[in-house]
Amino acid sequence: MLMRAYFLSAPPKFSQKPTPLSSSRFPRSASARKRAVTLATSAAMADGPAPVVLVTGAGGRTGQIVYKKLKERSDQFVARGLVRTAESKEKIGGADDVFVGDIRNAESIIPAVQGIHALIILTSAVPKMKPGFDPSKGERPEFYFEDGSYPEQVDWIGQKNQIDAARAVGVKQIVLVGSMGGTDINHPLNNIGNGKILIWKRKAEQYLADSGIPYTIIRAGGLQDKDGGVRELLVGKDDELLKTETRTIARPDVAEVCIQALQFEEAKFKAFDLASKPEGTGTPTTDFKALFSQVTTRF
Repeated sequence: MLMRAYFLSAPPKFSQKPTPLSSSRFPRSASARKRAVTLATSAAMADGPAPVVLVTGAGGRTGQIVYKKLKERSDQFVARGLVRTAESKEKIGGADDVFVGDIRNAESIIPAVQGIHALIILTSAVPKMKPGFDPSKGERPEFYFEDGSYPEQVDWIGQKNQIDAARAVGVKQIVLVGSMGGTDINHPLNNIGNGKILIWKRKAEQYLADSGIPYTIIRAGGLQDKDGGVRELLVGKDDELLKTETRTIARPDVAEVCIQALQFEEAKFKAFDLASKPEGTGTPTTDFKALFSQVTTRF
């Protein structure tokens, strides 16, 4: 079994219209040429039809929210979802724009990526609890991964398949949702089911960062099933937020940041940790350009 990872009105365009690039008779650096291509692409997308955005893991708790938000903004985006089973497809409405495929099988996801402009990856391996757990006896639960559904197969091979498929069709941006904790090889999450999940997630993140595709890597804190849009969001790097009391974030806030990342140049070629202040403290985040501008890390 696979688990799909874990405000306010959005700007009217997929990406802000860039300022014109000044001409020069001197050759530009590779980084400058890459940025010029990105800006030109964003301008074309902003002026053309609404971009097609594929959400993988659209049947999961966070993926459902992203898919729904995109559907609600049909004047800005053409939503598309990818789920693993027909049952998951029916659970989110069974629309024709929801494809069924297995990210571990590269060929099965090809139909879903055809014609897309952006990809939001919200897929992740999920462990199962071993039977017989009795909390009344003071026991600690034990977990395992089903055969074929280990983090290596889902979080590494499955995400690599998605990145490769998106690159093959010329996708313009990939947003990947991961988890905080990846800087610590001894993090407790790596011990669950002996899956080393954060290690494999990090490997997929590095693959995306090296792909040349404009990317945004969001390493979310502990996911909460609470209302979004009512907290001040915090960005960080290198798991620094894990050392504070602000280590969690509501799923709808993660979903909103995913969508907002598609609309601002300031979010591209960046990776960051994401959490929020407790509700009632700070000011709810509405300026996402400013939020992304705080991020300086590419990985």
